[in-house]
Amino acid sequence: MALATLTTKGQVTIPKAIRDSLKIQSGDKIEIIVTEKKREAVIRPISKKVDDIFCKLYKPGRSAVSPEAMDDAIINRIKDRFK
Repeated sequence: MALATLTTKGQVTIPKAIRDSLKIQSGDKIEIIVTEKKREAVIRPISKKVDDIFCKLYKPGRSAVSPEAMDDAIINRIKDRFK
């Protein structure tokens, strides 16, 4: 069990073990849902949308790779890993 404290500003720091388990990092969005009992809340990470990560992998000067070349690289990686 992980405990957190509510500050006077209404802020809570999510303990590291919980952040690691939910795979959330600084700047990620979470959803807090109050259950029907109104005595509990569920914290759920919000999945990233394509628009949020668009162009994150872009690196200037790198040439485009064909889908066939990507497929070949994946197949080779799997073969290497499971020899």
